Amino acid sequence: MSRPRSRSTSVREDEALRLPRPPGVMRRFWARHPVVADVLVVIVCALLSIVPVGVITRDLPVPLAVGVSIAVPVGVFAVCATLLWRRRRPWVPFVATFVLDAAFLFALQPIGSPLLLVTSYSLAVYRSSKAAWVGLGLGLASLAAVSGVLLLTGVITLQIAMNTLVGSLVLGLIGTLIGVNVGGRQRYLAAVIDRSRQLLVERDQQAQLAAADERARIAREMHDIVSHSLTVIVALSEGAAATPDAAQAKAAASASAETARSALTEMRAMLGVLRADDSPLPLAPLAPTPPQDTVAQAQRAGYPVTLSVSGGAELPPAVAHAVGRIVQEGVTNAMRHAPGATSISVRLTHAPGSVTVEIVNDGVTAAVDSSVRPSGFGLRGLAERTAHAGGEITSQPAGGGRWALRAELPVHSPDPVALDPKDLP
Repeated sequence: MSRPRSRSTSVREDEALRLPRPPGVMRRFWARHPVVADVLVVIVCALLSIVPVGVITRDLPVPLAVGVSIAVPVGVFAVCATLLWRRRRPWVPFVATFVLDAAFLFALQPIGSPLLLVTSYSLAVYRSSKAAWVGLGLGLASLAAVSGVLLLTGVITLQIAMNTLVGSLVLGLIGTLIGVNVGGRQRYLAAVIDRSRQLLVERDQQAQLAAADERARIAREMHDIVSHSLTVIVALSEGAAATPDAAQAKAAASASAETARSALTEMRAMLGVLRADDSPLPLAPLAPTPPQDTVAQAQRAGYPVTLSVSGGAELPPAVAHAVGRIVQEGVTNAMRHAPGATSISVRLTHAPGSVTVEIVNDGVTAAVDSSVRPSGFGLRGLAERTAHAGGEITSQPAGGGRWALRAELPVHSPDPVALDPKDLP
């Protein structure tokens, strides 16, 4: 069940929509005080309707004449009081008005009231144009039927019947035409304002979705940069601490520092998209580390990583970004989860319309050899990247103590436009 809209919420939405003020001081007053307007309408209609009621004085016995003289004004006031429901239930005063017009047929001379003008207008404004026309047609038909029966039985004259029908027709047409015009305009404006509110909500939702998507993209980038770089740095640092050869230790320390500087550069470029000032930092993150550099870093850390490339084609920026991150995450996972591997092979296969990345290591232990390894943030990020690029990825045991990470990405025509952060997988 939907919650009722609070006045403060509506005011905030209207302020956000920047709606203009309704024209006219009096119109704004009546719009803010509908009850006062309805009470005034009731009073005016009662005064205009009660004056001609005195002519309903046929040759009746005295007790009956007294009863009629009391009942008719009470009935007129009751019908006028139904106008208080003209906004919520416009059918009630509309039907009551035709009943009163039928009662006016018993007058010695033609009489009428402005009630039908108000009720037909209210039915068109607060219900629908179709309801107003249908109601007017049915009401006039019913009034004509009653007039015909009374005319044939000699209760009323032809003049009274015609005047009552013509008066009701004129008042009903005027009220309905004005109400159709006003009601149609009000419903159109209400639909436009409602659509504007929906667009405002959708705009905020799109902004939230875009912010969430950007946070997820930054999280993937940060994970890939930090995870791979720290894994290589840890391996190099442990190697430098374990070797007694000073030259090898120095080379490992230099490689560790180089890896850290590269990660810092990527980190600064990644954070550059979050800066709002006129910073010289690039607005788009740098291209990811090429597969060759990833393999070279792992080899310097002492891991048996090899790279083979078959075919050759220029990849679009988004696909190249995804391929670089997939190789980086796959090699990092092999370094972390398969430290005893004797072979970590990276294969890139370029085919017409697609590129396949496959990373296989032989360091799977017996505990995970028969089941799929639990996926962490890295594999989830790779799945998101691959899905964004329109490809597929699998990570599962390959038999013989091996684990295979395989991704296939479609290749589209290269885009000469610079890489946009929103287009990165």
